[in-house]
Amino acid sequence: MKVREKSTPTKMSRANVLEYTHLPLEKDVPAFAGYYTPEKELRLPFHGREILYVIGQVVVETACQEITCTPGSSYYAMVPGYILKWQYRKNEEGLPVSEVEVITDYKTKKEIEHIIREREAVTRIEFR
Repeated sequence: MKVREKSTPTKMSRANVLEYTHLPLEKDVPAFAGYYTPEKELRLPFHGREILYVIGQVVVETACQEITCTPGSSYYAMVPGYILKWQYRKNEEGLPVSEVEVITDYKTKKEIEHIIREREAVTRIEFR
């Protein structure tokens, strides 16, 4: 999940704006102690705006505690934020890039978490 941060002013207030690079779906991405696989991207209508979230699986191939090492996996949701510009350009690898506004309000995050948990079988929800 490649995310590049930049801070830009908006009409109403200063907001955190990110460029989110859309990774190919169903393709494993190497990570520490395993990999993750983005499986689907969704656009969620929310109070007159749209939120981008990604559902995927994270696989830990080796997790060692004390003397035992065990593999494991779980499903996650990653919420880059409110969509400002949808796939408005491609990066140097040819992957689409969207501009999103980070969701910072605690109550808003909790409301979004509730909606996602009703729709998806995820164990973890992360906001950027």
